[in-house]
Amino acid sequence: MLSVLLSLNLSHLGLWASGLILVLGFLKLIHLLLRRQMLARAMDSFPGPPTHWLFGHALEIQKTGSLDKVVSWAHQFPYAHPLWLGQFLGFLNIYEPDYVKAVYSRGDPKAADVYDFFLQWIGKGLLVLHGPKWYEHRKLLTPGFHYDVLKPYVAVFNNSTHAMLDKWEEKAREDKSFDIFCDVGHMALDSLMKCTFGKGNSGLSHRDNSYYLAVSDLTLLMQQRIESFQYHNDFIYWLTPHGRRFLRACQEAHDHTDQVIKERKAALQDEKEQEKIQNQRHLDFLDILLGARDESGIKLSDAELRAEVDTFMFEGHDTTTSGISWFLYCMALYPEHQSRCREEVCEILGDRDSFQWDDLGKMTYLTMCIKESLRLYPPVPQVYRQLSKPVNFVDGRSLPAGSLISLHIYALHRNSSVWPDSEVFDPLRFTPENVATRHPFAFMPFSAGPRNCIGQQFAMNEMKVVTALCLLRFEFALDPLQPPIKMPQLILRSKNGIHLRLKPLHLGSGK
Repeated sequence: MLSVLLSLNLSHLGLWASGLILVLGFLKLIHLLLRRQMLARAMDSFPGPPTHWLFGHALEIQKTGSLDKVVSWAHQFPYAHPLWLGQFLGFLNIYEPDYVKAVYSRGDPKAADVYDFFLQWIGKGLLVLHGPKWYEHRKLLTPGFHYDVLKPYVAVFNNSTHAMLDKWEEKAREDKSFDIFCDVGHMALDSLMKCTFGKGNSGLSHRDNSYYLAVSDLTLLMQQRIESFQYHNDFIYWLTPHGRRFLRACQEAHDHTDQVIKERKAALQDEKEQEKIQNQRHLDFLDILLGARDESGIKLSDAELRAEVDTFMFEGHDTTTSGISWFLYCMALYPEHQSRCREEVCEILGDRDSFQWDDLGKMTYLTMCIKESLRLYPPVPQVYRQLSKPVNFVDGRSLPAGSLISLHIYALHRNSSVWPDSEVFDPLRFTPENVATRHPFAFMPFSAGPRNCIGQQFAMNEMKVVTALCLLRFEFALDPLQPPIKMPQLILRSKNGIHLRLKPLHLGSGK
């Protein structure tokens, strides 16, 4: 009798659970449909490319060559067009400077529909925070990028680059092309660890290498998740092999971050290290975080600390890796500009073998070439916002609060109405005279407005030192059999790597 009652109760419980799941699923569907209606109505006045009945534009976005596909859409639909990733997530995709200014001169938050995907990995750091908490963290971290802090980093950039170039000397002896992207990534991570996270003079450890591979995996998985509407729901995503792989890579990244924080905390117990910090006029990034207190005198929580370290650990090496690698590809593609940059840095360096802080401001032509490569190959090709209030655009059209914006930096930088002969590599676009006459929101490799990249000066300084040393040691040439295939993976990568041929020059000692 008891067993019969128990089975009946379990049966009823199962029916109740099934009914509850159906009701919740139905309510979720109603919410999605209402939100889709709101987003679609908001973009009624913006024509765009045809959509698939289920996938929206996602199938086109997932194809090889999707970046240039969006550029072709930008030619077809001036200013902006709707961009649907599935049927329920729709953005207004913008790529015109006045449209960009209307949104990015404000402080609208990042679009949670995309940036919430980051939370499992980098937590609520500067990248995803908004409102008073974002302002508080931004104000807290800004001193870590003061020029007095950045000055000694030049020596670190020199040393890490020389170590990479010594490896390239060996590879160049084989007289065949090789992929530079991974080596540049290891060098950038090594520099970052030494500059901002208190790492000693040793090279990357096995744990550091594991972290580098984990980040590469995470950026690929994140990009695939953004583009695949079936992965947008957390509950479904964590049940898939794709989601479980993401969690494993997150754990790998977190283990690395936790160890970095633990080692720095231990080092700060040493009296000599404490004395050294007290004598510094400005603290490094991690030391600022470890000593930080809010207005109430409360220290950052462990979660907040890890989030900021995870954020800068990722953004501080992956974006510069992309920028440096694509710059060297441009130099190989345009040997006349490569020669002119080399002449400039040779003249600056003289008989020295490493650059100093004061040299960076003298690299006029090299800087123009770096900026032109950042225009054609922006390290972060696309970013997203959610409007906190309505916006009116220059042509009279508008969007209500709650609308989603995709800024397609790659398409903005190749907008032919802003950049004549936009596919041509022309560093003279960045002479002071040309910059003065151009729209201030036409060039945005580090975003713009109040939420621009906090580490952009760090990145530019590193790019100048690394690329200058590379050009002194080697002549770069293309491998015509392995042209790079552009692929957005949060940052701009190449699907098959960036394969170049290197010829040692021995212009100086190189060490």
